[in-house]
Amino acid sequence: EHVVESGGGLVQPGGSLRLSCAASGFTFDHYTVGWFRQAPGKEREGVSCLDNSNGNTYYADSVKGRFTISSDNAKNTNYLQMTNLKPEDTAIYYCAVSFEFCPGYGPETDDFDYWGQGTQVTVSS
Repeated sequence: EHVVESGGGLVQPGGSLRLSCAASGFTFDHYTVGWFRQAPGKEREGVSCLDNSNGNTYYADSVKGRFTISSDNAKNTNYLQMTNLKPEDTAIYYCAVSFEFCPGYGPETDDFDYWGQGTQVTVSS
């Protein structure tokens, strides 16, 4: 099993980025994908999750209305579309896979067994 993120970079405030999470070795509709981020000096926080088996999603309040999580079954890939980015969105973003559901209180790191290496997102003018 393997999880790889891509799509990070440097963007100006108000800009957009799309992160991708390619998961290999998993049956696509049998897992939940979570996106987490960790800024310097801060704890890793759950940003969003998507249960591929039923489509249930979660968004942290800080990103609600700006970020959208989605999936492409044919490619076994999930995406995090980020719009209207703010400097406080700057962090390393991680994709992770869990065999638990996507909870209404948000993804928790202990529930996720497979992690990508992270991709840096920097929002700065």
